[in-house]
Amino acid sequence: MQGNAPTPDGQVADAVSGNWVDTHAPAFARPYLRLSRADRPIGTWLLLIPCWWGLALAILSDGNPRLEDLWIAVACAIGAFLMRGAGCTWNDITDREFDAQVERTRSRPIPSGQVSVRQAAFWMVLQCLLALMILLTFNRAAIAMGVLSLLPVTIYPFAKRFTWWPQVFLGLAFNWGILLTWAAHTGTVSVPAITLYLAGIAWTLFYDTIYAHQDAEDDELIGIKSTARLLGENTAKWLKYFLVATVALMGLAIIDAATAQASTLALFVALFGPWAMGWHMAWQLRGLDTDDNAKLLQLFRANRDTGLIPLIFLGVALLV
Repeated sequence: MQGNAPTPDGQVADAVSGNWVDTHAPAFARPYLRLSRADRPIGTWLLLIPCWWGLALAILSDGNPRLEDLWIAVACAIGAFLMRGAGCTWNDITDREFDAQVERTRSRPIPSGQVSVRQAAFWMVLQCLLALMILLTFNRAAIAMGVLSLLPVTIYPFAKRFTWWPQVFLGLAFNWGILLTWAAHTGTVSVPAITLYLAGIAWTLFYDTIYAHQDAEDDELIGIKSTARLLGENTAKWLKYFLVATVALMGLAIIDAATAQASTLALFVALFGPWAMGWHMAWQLRGLDTDDNAKLLQLFRANRDTGLIPLIFLGVALLV
């Protein structure tokens, strides 16, 4: 769909109505905050929650909580905001021509003319440098994992050009925090962290396939690939597979991590997390309508709560 007219006052089409960027941020900062998706906080949550999963499971695995873990949790919140912003800015730079042809994205700052590509690139570098300052407070293993995370982040925007499974690449990038926080707590990366990482990727396939259905028609016109287009009418069936994979892999990660140090009660409580998460994902499936963009966006945003559910159970397990 052609056209690049911005929405009133530069608001982005799929931003949360009345968000703080559009209502309270200084006018000069709004285009940059929109590049970072600060007006759409769900992405920051979806990047942050796996970080907290990895940290909580690492603590459960060795039974050795430290004051330093509190800083890791806070630093990940700040870092998730910055790196999600940098990643989205990079995505908008690389996708600017595609975004101008898609109704949902043509109001973004670059295709709508709010910022230039050079300005966006400067903003991206600034966010990366700030995130680097936070990363350097971690141990060497976590720093190495943080640097390696740039690889999937860099590749992701191009994945839709060469594979029908770009959501896998998004999963690789968005769940990397599991490996980073595990390394930040333990100094290494172990099998339970990798298993949990795979669970996160399956979860990303679930929620981002739902999200991608909003653009399926426009994507077909301009030749962009996605799991939404690939799976089509079989989407609901495949979402069930992603649900099962998420729950099973997270359960395996918890069992593997908790059996050495955690009590039987703590293991039992922790395992309720993926079970309850699975029910929340099943609730989303019951409301799925791939032809209703408003419903698709609502379900996508509901995944903040989906991801917080197992985190709550892991937190309780640390206390018993």
